[in-house]
Amino acid sequence: MSTFSEEHKKYLKRQRREKIIIFIFRLLIIATFLIGWELLSRYHIINTFLSSSPTNAVKTTIDLFKDGSLFKHIGITLYEVLLSFGIASIIGLISATILWSNKILSKIIDPYLTILNSLPKVALGPLIIIWVGASINSIIFMALLINTFITIINIYNGFISTNKNYIILLKSLKATKRQIFFKVVLPSNYVTVINALKINISMSLIGVIMGELLVSKNGLGYLIMYGSQVFNIDLVITSVVILGIISYLMYFIIDKLEQHIRR
Repeated sequence: MSTFSEEHKKYLKRQRREKIIIFIFRLLIIATFLIGWELLSRYHIINTFLSSSPTNAVKTTIDLFKDGSLFKHIGITLYEVLLSFGIASIIGLISATILWSNKILSKIIDPYLTILNSLPKVALGPLIIIWVGASINSIIFMALLINTFITIINIYNGFISTNKNYIILLKSLKATKRQIFFKVVLPSNYVTVINALKINISMSLIGVIMGELLVSKNGLGYLIMYGSQVFNIDLVITSVVILGIISYLMYFIIDKLEQHIRR
């Protein structure tokens, strides 16, 4: 005998059907886009010199694979993204915790976080190269400038939005600030932290590519810059497509982590 009620079975069935519909429509959107793009290029409705085509992108990917540079460039960009993502996540969580625990400090720092987050980081590129040097360090530094402050702001806003009734209850039981944080604030904001990580991974990817456009001789950002300099649009589009795939895979992993935490 099944332990599920008929209503629960119907609910599970609706959930499965909804997931299937979402998956099918996602595939249809990308398939329609790629087929339409290919047909427009095949019939010369669009200029392939300016917009490339799916076929040309596949050929370019195969050429990069054959000369052994494909995984080298992907690996370098992935390393830089994951490193900056990890550093920013740790700094963001620790900084948000410190700001939550010290209201006076948070009031002092809050406007500066907003200002630093709104600065045009690309304009600081030449200064970053002078300060850190034209190396991988400047790429990581650029990525950290872009992703760290937004991570701190998002996690901190989640912490201060925790249900006040829970905190008051623990305070009435003589709980310490440390106990309140680990028993209420952090558990209440697991999803907030995961959402901050979703934004962080996107910002890390953007920061790394911006850094590679400035100084790198390797990586997908370098391929985009080199392709634009020699008017090889196929190489540029291929690199952008690979970046999109990497971004989706990273988002997918974090999304699965969020689903696990919600359960």
